Amino acid sequence: MAKVIILGSSNAVPTPGHENTHLAIVGETRSILVDCVSNPVVRLEQAGVDFNALTDIIITHFHPDHVSGVPLLLMDMWLMGRTKPINIYGLHFTMDRLEDLMGFYSWAEWPNFFPVAFYRLPEAEKAFVLDCDEFKITSSPVHHMVPTIGIRVESKLTRKILAYSCDTEPCEQTVRLADGADILIHEAGGAAYGHSSAEQAGEIASRAEVETLYLIHYPTGRFAKGDIAAEASRTYKGKIIVAQDFMTIEL
Repeated sequence: MAKVIILGSSNAVPTPGHENTHLAIVGETRSILVDCVSNPVVRLEQAGVDFNALTDIIITHFHPDHVSGVPLLLMDMWLMGRTKPINIYGLHFTMDRLEDLMGFYSWAEWPNFFPVAFYRLPEAEKAFVLDCDEFKITSSPVHHMVPTIGIRVESKLTRKILAYSCDTEPCEQTVRLADGADILIHEAGGAAYGHSSAEQAGEIASRAEVETLYLIHYPTGRFAKGDIAAEASRTYKGKIIVAQDFMTIEL
């Protein structure tokens, strides 16, 4: 059965107990990293995920707290002898900059580098990302400071649906992305340009009629503010869970 592992739950300022927000979707035949930060090989090993088993990487947007680990991950895989290909997905805006970033490291000159395929996704709702025996993934644009996508994961085995908002202010696209989902993972960074408060996340969850709301990308450490679950409960009466690092969600 496929599962989602929370590899990090913090907003852009991490703490020792809360890494920047990123996820892994792990199935029998596909292992997918959603955003890539910090020291990916170490983080994945801590979560019990074989980094060399990764088949795909989805980059939601080009901000350092979501993309900074990609060069290190690719380099470490190469240094440790990876030969099988890997796929990287994202919007044109994101993929262009990621390829430029790798170019600064002169990766084209690294000998015997394994194949990396960049797939540019259209900035359209319910855009096809990938499909396998266990699940199907689509993406939709959301409202952030740069072009950004949220994703929707539909399990073919259990019929469960999980939606992830990524970084976004409240928008109709997120409501449609999460429509009728069993699980919505929604950011709760605070009511600011390009972001949402926990109360706003609760409102989105209510409008999308989801079963369970997970709050993520929230302020941690000395920037933590109050009880975000209680805040979300003002606008959403379903089950609310504050995402924690290494938490597992079964699909």
